Amino acid sequence: LQAPCILTSVSCSFLFAAQRHVLTYMEDAVSQLLENREDVSQYGIARFFTEYFNSVRQGTHILFREFSFVQATPHNRASFLRTFWRCFRTVGKNGGKYSSICCYLLTAQEYHCLLQLLCPDFPMELTQKAARIVLMDDAMDCLMSFSDFLFAFQIQFYYSEFLESVAAIYQDLLAGKNPNTVIVPTSSSGQHRQRQPPNDCNPLEGVEASLFYQCLESLCDRSKYSCPPSALVKEMLSSVQRMTFYGFLMALAKDQGINRALGALPDKGDLFLDPAMDQELEKLVAQVSGLSVSGPASSSADAANVPVRNSPRINSPWKPLHHRRKMDAESEGSNEETDSSEN
Repeated sequence: LQAPCILTSVSCSFLFAAQRHVLTYMEDAVSQLLENREDVSQYGIARFFTEYFNSVRQGTHILFREFSFVQATPHNRASFLRTFWRCFRTVGKNGGKYSSICCYLLTAQEYHCLLQLLCPDFPMELTQKAARIVLMDDAMDCLMSFSDFLFAFQIQFYYSEFLESVAAIYQDLLAGKNPNTVIVPTSSSGQHRQRQPPNDCNPLEGVEASLFYQCLESLCDRSKYSCPPSALVKEMLSSVQRMTFYGFLMALAKDQGINRALGALPDKGDLFLDPAMDQELEKLVAQVSGLSVSGPASSSADAANVPVRNSPRINSPWKPLHHRRKMDAESEGSNEETDSSEN
């Protein structure tokens, strides 16, 4: 009964952007509520729904969730991309300036490990497909810069169903078949029938760009999934006579207009700039430094002055609230135990 009142507190801009998938979030919220009803009952259903939809609006709801949920909606995918960038941008912060230093370059397997820190069951297949956009071959042990991998991964992850159909259209064009017979994937990403990616080893291979665009325009008109803006795709293909499959994927990954239209990542020039996050990190570092300066001889009064509860943290779904409550209880218990031992 309180759900309508709670929903009114969620920003209107978010509801407008995600109105097609509100039912998805309601079902997920109710599922989590029923699964953990004993914990939720301790602080109320109203607070649970408020925390949940605030996390969805802020994009932190995808943290540590299963892949089926992470890729369930365009908002979830954009949120995952933004979170991945913000969490690991320092991995490649100096990659552009010191690209010859291998410690700033990672393999596909290493990038996949980073993805699994946010989504434990993230499929390796998507990571490999993103790597192939950068490497143009199957050399999965080659090193890639963070920016190259990130923008390729963005295209492969966000437009995965679209690219699956593009691969089918490309193969049919190469074989002289009618691409209009291609079936648009209707199942979730990673679960539909897999097709072998076209071989673009020979730079002279490819299909006629104008015909390729006509097929892609038709695909975008009938597709139920996210597609790049057709105007930007037309502009991209109108500048060449022939286009290979991986050449098309690389062009998508490098196009800043498509990146801005998607809205998950900043421009490439600003990729390693995040003033808000840097400020949060500086506060955390200052607090950690303050804790390390305080030695064992510090009095309990000094320790009590450490602003632990006011430490900046990113808002997240309700589960971390449960963990924090348990940590608080354990902390209080340990204090009582210490006091009794002193007496």
